[in-house]
Amino acid sequence: MARPLAHPRNRRLRALAVPLGLALTATTGFLGALPDAAGAAPQDSGPLLSYVVNTAPGHTTVDKVEQAIVRAGGKVITAHERIGVIVAHSANPRFAATLRTVAGVQSAGATRTAPLKQSGTTDFGKPQRLTAAQLAAAERTAKAKGEEPLEPLQWDIRAIKADQAAKVNPGSPKVTVAVIDTGVDDTHPDLKPNFSARQSANCVGGVPDTSPGAWRPYDPVSDAHGTHVAGTIAAARNGIGVTGVAPGVKVSAIKVSEPKTSFFYAESVVCAFVFAADHGVQVTNNSYYVDPWMFNCKDDADQAAIIDAVGRAAKYAQDKGVVNVAAAGNANSDLGADKLTDASSPNDSTPVSRALSPKTCWDVPTQLPGTVTVAATGSHGLKSGYSNYGLGQIDVAAPGGDAKQVPELPAKNGNVLSTIPGGDWAFYAGTSMASPHVAGVAALLKSTHPKASPQEIQWLLKEQADNPGCPAGDATCTGTPQVNSHFGYGIVNALKAVK
Repeated sequence: MARPLAHPRNRRLRALAVPLGLALTATTGFLGALPDAAGAAPQDSGPLLSYVVNTAPGHTTVDKVEQAIVRAGGKVITAHERIGVIVAHSANPRFAATLRTVAGVQSAGATRTAPLKQSGTTDFGKPQRLTAAQLAAAERTAKAKGEEPLEPLQWDIRAIKADQAAKVNPGSPKVTVAVIDTGVDDTHPDLKPNFSARQSANCVGGVPDTSPGAWRPYDPVSDAHGTHVAGTIAAARNGIGVTGVAPGVKVSAIKVSEPKTSFFYAESVVCAFVFAADHGVQVTNNSYYVDPWMFNCKDDADQAAIIDAVGRAAKYAQDKGVVNVAAAGNANSDLGADKLTDASSPNDSTPVSRALSPKTCWDVPTQLPGTVTVAATGSHGLKSGYSNYGLGQIDVAAPGGDAKQVPELPAKNGNVLSTIPGGDWAFYAGTSMASPHVAGVAALLKSTHPKASPQEIQWLLKEQADNPGCPAGDATCTGTPQVNSHFGYGIVNALKAVK
């Protein structure tokens, strides 16, 4: 999930914790039975892992594959019949290989390299609290301008003209943005007015739990990421704290991060996309990559199954009218390069260095077809130093923060201020913070054009974006003044979205 530059352990979340931050062709039939080798359930002889088994959609095929799963020593956890994705657990080390021989199975693979019920720790940084002087300066400025108390510290809101947009149209309460993340503290006073509990769930493990509060973070400190993202999207203009890009829309939480380790596994993400689609969500924000692989490669059977499963779920959501927005990542890598190196995967066991081809290895869900891919900018309008980029890879850009691009504000902090659990606020930086700005603008567009398709919303995001062009002398920026590797089609514009 995290991709902090200084903390390799947290590279899967696309946020950088800021120590100086502030806290206030598918086969359509099942043609046979399992081979003789899988005729009887094998003895458990390996670690208990989770798997995705992908088949042709429909009850008949899925039901027969479920029977094959049991015979191969597996336990069916859930089946998404409409997209043909089955989640199963097994301790049979030959489970995936066996299922791949079953007629009707199109791909199958383990979603992790470490066993289920693993333990671990997270370290997403511990933000410092606002000093009395910083708070007083912000409140004085806000009072003079008629803003939210901490809005003077939100350079990012002004950078995309969301402050001006709110005076025209703050967004419709009929539009909901689902935060697929570490959970959201819906009791936060800046989030409570706009929170949609009926569109929220805990999808960890692959089965949605909609019991009250199930969507909240497991740990308010290490799992603050999702709450921060939610505030950027839709913190209310209610005289408290900060404001969101679209303060009139609804925000929901779909928790997908494992307890203690905060890994985002494929079965949870599949559940999240399907749940969002089936519960009337219009936009999803995805500030993470699917663990344990930073890039999933199609020539690896396990990783190909992950691409297949999550891709089906994301497309299912898009087909039901959902705009999927995702962070580009914080490795300062050219996603369009001929070769990439990944030395951080698998991040749930022992990483190995891999030379990758971007043509066959994808960052999931960021590089899935139809997903809006977002790069990060700082307060000076330049690409953030950590942000991934790439010609033909980045759709649009938005404020994500950069400690080296410092605005003239009371706090003089170049990162993004938003909500965190416990009724507080903090600065963070990362493409994790850029993506929700775009999700907020997408929600404003959906408010303005309620019948627009995901493809039309994406086109409007690009058409209305402001492209500063490549900085002089920066060889990493390629393309034209209209479309380039740093900004895609440009930095999103909230004011244009509501006009």
